[in-house]
Amino acid sequence: MQKKIYIKNKKLKTSILIKKNFISNFVKNIAKKNEKVFCIIDSKIRINLNLTKQKNIIIISLKCGEKVKSLDGYKSLAEKLILKDINRKSAIIAIGGGTLGDLTGFVASTLLRGLDFFLIPTTLLSQVDSSIGGKNGINLIFGKNLLGTFYQPKEVLIDISILNSLPKKEIRSGYAEILKHALIKDYKFFCWLEENANKLLNLNKSILEQAIYKSIMIKLFYVIKDEREFLSNNNSRAMLNFGHTIGHALEKYYDYQKFNHGEAISIGMITEAKISNHLGLLSFKELQKIIIHFKKYKLKIYDKILKDRKLIKILTKDKKNFQDNINFSLIDKIGSSIFYKKLDKEQIYKILKNI
Repeated sequence: MQKKIYIKNKKLKTSILIKKNFISNFVKNIAKKNEKVFCIIDSKIRINLNLTKQKNIIIISLKCGEKVKSLDGYKSLAEKLILKDINRKSAIIAIGGGTLGDLTGFVASTLLRGLDFFLIPTTLLSQVDSSIGGKNGINLIFGKNLLGTFYQPKEVLIDISILNSLPKKEIRSGYAEILKHALIKDYKFFCWLEENANKLLNLNKSILEQAIYKSIMIKLFYVIKDEREFLSNNNSRAMLNFGHTIGHALEKYYDYQKFNHGEAISIGMITEAKISNHLGLLSFKELQKIIIHFKKYKLKIYDKILKDRKLIKILTKDKKNFQDNINFSLIDKIGSSIFYKKLDKEQIYKILKNI
């Protein structure tokens, strides 16, 4: 399967290439068109780019993880690039997971007032989520992604051959995000995943490519309609945050140590599905259908801290909040989501205590 997706929006001008074993050629093609190319690579990535003959390609290796998305991480990477004489005829390529992409995209969008930026996501999670849509950012002590920009990469390469090196835990984390897209937008996709999840988790190439493509198309539906998350209706990009309000708070509570992003979002989705049911939006039958699927494929569904008041305090810092309410993207059935703006922190605490 080889596909090239062009975002049909005059403002965005981004393309997404889905192709196998193409990373080195992708980097070389960019190097032909730019004076300098800076490849920012996660130090955990084991990949031979075979770029020794390319004198205008500079490789910077970074030790990644959620904590690299900080003011110190931003300053460190920006200064490394300046010391290596980056200029406005340079391009930046991020090769790694979501944290590296978020940080590098934020640097690219601000350094020298904006440089061409390319993404090669190397985890299933980043291939279906953070690499699509142009959100970049870093964390502050109050919460995730509170400092950031909307800045679209010129092109994204989705190369599934890189996924073979990932542990099962990382594949399941990516699968959680794929499930999210089905739960918020496409019941038929959810049913397809029920039939094909085992093959997907075992990296069946055909199934994996179909799932990635479908996930990307669902995400693009919202991005094209609402790139900067201004809308508050059911076409809002905020729908993509299903599971993330609780999930981000869990990550922050544990200082990004106990769960990876996909695990936290998995717990967040089940918790927010339970909130949906508690509010009379989602039927108990469909809630059970979702929980059974998560359990079957060993996705995380609960953590004891959900009943702790400290979590509520973190929730109040979520950037989607306004008018003293904590706002959620919830589901009213499998394949349909709504933006819910009527819950204050005391109501949420009572709900979490009883689910």
